[in-house]
Amino acid sequence: MDASVKKLSPDAARPSREEAENAVRTLLRWAGDDPAREGLLDTPKRVAKAYAELFGGYSVNVEDVLGTTFEEVGGYNDIVLVRDIPFFSHCEHHMLPVIGKAHVAYLPNGRVLGLSKIARVVDLYARRLQTQETMTAQIAESIVKYLQPRGVAVMVDAEHMCMAMRGIQKSGSTTLTTTFTGEFKDNAAEQVRFMTMVQNR
Repeated sequence: MDASVKKLSPDAARPSREEAENAVRTLLRWAGDDPAREGLLDTPKRVAKAYAELFGGYSVNVEDVLGTTFEEVGGYNDIVLVRDIPFFSHCEHHMLPVIGKAHVAYLPNGRVLGLSKIARVVDLYARRLQTQETMTAQIAESIVKYLQPRGVAVMVDAEHMCMAMRGIQKSGSTTLTTTFTGEFKDNAAEQVRFMTMVQNR
């Protein structure tokens, strides 16, 4: 597991599947419903199974995703951009969904990544309890670490259900975060090029 995930302490080992299902029953009762009624009998199992999928990023090592790169680039050294990568995450404050798109670019330094790996690294970090700011930085930092490009640019645009469904209840508002490293950070013209390529439809 990569260093961005804090391991459970020895006295806080991961609960069993049965304990997780019992926790769901407790929440159902706290919400005011009866987990023994017919429609909710299988809900704890379904929720535990869904959580295993929704938070599957904790069981994936970023090195397994980004550890292999390719050196045959045919002299190409300009921006590589994968845009409109859809993702689903969960806010670490309320455990409510975050739905958005990520745009990830890098400037090669003799090596490139398989394009699907960029989407996979977005998915890896999205499938954890997150803040959007942290997720944006993690994507960039992991690509810097394993590819060592001349620069990385990441933009994440997402709607947070903790704003839409509760609290201020402003549906449709989105949050935009960016991270720039290397030449993207040092050269405003490269940032503009990235933004233009992301927005060009």
